[in-house]
Amino acid sequence: MNKKLNSYELDLQKDLRDSEFKKYFNEYGKQLETAYRILSLRKNKKMNQETLAKKLGTSQAAVARMEAGNQNFSLKMLSKIADVFGKKLKISFE
Repeated sequence: MNKKLNSYELDLQKDLRDSEFKKYFNEYGKQLETAYRILSLRKNKKMNQETLAKKLGTSQAAVARMEAGNQNFSLKMLSKIADVFGKKLKISFE
């Protein structure tokens, strides 16, 4: 059974065709995946970084670092981000 890919997965598939993007994605994997997902969620809501920052109680510069993959995330911040977008935070060890 083929599951339908969401826009995040389709965008990621496209971006992974770029060798430089793929190199960094493989090197920084989960951190970049988290950053990319936050960026996608924000863009899908047609929200700018400043608005997201206000909702998170942080600065626009901090949101820019998050979306660039230059931010280590606390569980508290990940929970806030999930709440802003009406999502459920799920962390698993597989």
